[in-house]
Amino acid sequence: MTERPLLLEYTARMVYWLMIAVSLWILLRGHNAPGGGFIAGLVAVAATSLMAIVYGCDRAQRAMPLAPLPLTGFGILLALASGVPALFSGQPFLTHAWWNIDLGFTTYKLSTVLAFDVGVYAAVWGAFSLYLLALLNDEGDTA
Repeated sequence: MTERPLLLEYTARMVYWLMIAVSLWILLRGHNAPGGGFIAGLVAVAATSLMAIVYGCDRAQRAMPLAPLPLTGFGILLALASGVPALFSGQPFLTHAWWNIDLGFTTYKLSTVLAFDVGVYAAVWGAFSLYLLALLNDEGDTA
C-alpha cells in the first residue's frame, strides 16, 4: 500500500461530500435546462474517483448509494420510465409532463424531466464508476 499525505486523507472525506452536494445541486438546478443529469453524474464520478485514489476502490464503492452496475441499471430504467406517462395521454414517448404541487407557502413544479435527469445522473455515475473502479483495480495487479 502506498503512503498518502495525511492532509489528503482528512480533506478527501469532506471534499467527497462537497462534490456529491454540488452534483445534486447541478442535477436539481439543471432539470429545466439541458444536460443537468449528465454533468451532475460526471461530478459524482469525479468524487468517486477521489475516494478510490485516496482510500481504495472498495471504500469508494461503499460510499456510492448502490454498486455501480445496479446504479446504472436503475438509472436506465428510471430514464425510460419517465417517458411512459406520455403514452397514457396519447403523446409520443418521452413527451414530458409537468405538474404543480401546492405546498402552502410555495408551489413546486414536478416534471418527468426531473425523473429523466435523475435516471441519466444515476446511469452516468454508475457506468463511469464501474469503468473507473475496474481500471484502478487492474492498475494494482500489474507486476
